[in-house]
Amino acid sequence: MKFKLLQITPQNQLSLWLSQLQTPVGMLIVGRFLSEVGTGFTLFYAPIFFVNQVGLSATTVGIALTSTSVAGVFGRILGGSLADSQEWGRRRTLLLATAISTVGSLVLAATNNFTTLVIGSLIVGLGIGFYWPAGESVIADASQTDNRREIFALARVADNLGLAIGSVLAGWWVAIAGNYRGLFIVDAISFMVFFTVIYLAIHETSEAQILPSQPPPPLASWIAALSDRRLLIYVAVNITFTTYIAQLHSTLPIYLKNFVRVDDNTLGLAATTISSLFAWHLALAVICQFPMARALKQYSHTIALTISAILWAIGFSLMWVSAIAPHYHLLWVTLALTVFALALVSYTPFAASLVTDLAPESQRGVYFSINALCWAFGHFIGSPLGGWALDQPRIIADNFWLGFSLSVLIPAAILQYLNRILSSE
Repeated sequence: MKFKLLQITPQNQLSLWLSQLQTPVGMLIVGRFLSEVGTGFTLFYAPIFFVNQVGLSATTVGIALTSTSVAGVFGRILGGSLADSQEWGRRRTLLLATAISTVGSLVLAATNNFTTLVIGSLIVGLGIGFYWPAGESVIADASQTDNRREIFALARVADNLGLAIGSVLAGWWVAIAGNYRGLFIVDAISFMVFFTVIYLAIHETSEAQILPSQPPPPLASWIAALSDRRLLIYVAVNITFTTYIAQLHSTLPIYLKNFVRVDDNTLGLAATTISSLFAWHLALAVICQFPMARALKQYSHTIALTISAILWAIGFSLMWVSAIAPHYHLLWVTLALTVFALALVSYTPFAASLVTDLAPESQRGVYFSINALCWAFGHFIGSPLGGWALDQPRIIADNFWLGFSLSVLIPAAILQYLNRILSSE
């Protein structure tokens, strides 16, 4: 089932995007925004809490957080098949995902040791795994080729706006109350709200349920997807991108808290400063998402992603400069987070749109499951790698960012190869 959306013009761009939002995609975006507010409470403060409050090492926390990715692998595989099936479909899979995520957040709120952290991370990872294939499939179902990037961009605006609001509120919460555990309870409540929105306002969008047909059996669907050479090349690139994003979520908050020099006598930024930096990063992502989507619309998906790769390299280079510069460390960090915001908004909608173009309609859940698996593998690699670097001598922790900057040459080269393949079809 397709939802006909009008063409977007520069004069009425935002109003049309908003007016064209139809149930279920409009309600999904609203629910995502509310849920991301709760996620913003924990996203940047969870590593700080587990290291500085619970007393675990950065390496241990990085390893524990990889269990989120491990569980996410199973959740994404099963979630993709459920989203495509006639028995479950997108809606029921989303309900299951938000219910599991609620439980996971409550377990993390009660964490006092490594074992509980791993259990909570496993549950959260499973919920995230179920969510993404179904959530992205709903947006793909409700959009047309000519405006799909903009619809995905609007979903990312809701995500980033929610995260920005949540991170600011979290900074105030920590500064006033100093209660990190309450952050996870707020996150659990936000998932409950999202569950309610899905239950009351989102109906099924899968064509297999609306117009009963015979989609490929789950195993055959996975075999077909994994035989798609174009998809496998994209997967290699996407794992690299998500490894970069993992540094923003797990490594960078601890680095800012424990390594950035404020002055000759002070090491580590205050919680309110870190909150403000990430709020700026997310606010800029919200502001730039539509302009970036429109500016890059004239380019192919692969060229847009190459531009994103270049921006990631610049951002990591600025973080390295913040470590070696004699002065103005906070300025360099702010510039880095500014560039990271631009890198993020030039990546997310174009990556999702590329997957939609590659996927047959009856296999969107599986294709988006594979896309979401890249996030799991990226965090599986990125979180422990960053934690290990921060537990090493300062020279390694500082030059860690330079290494990531140079690594961007790899996905940039692969993207050019993928561009040639897609252009020849």
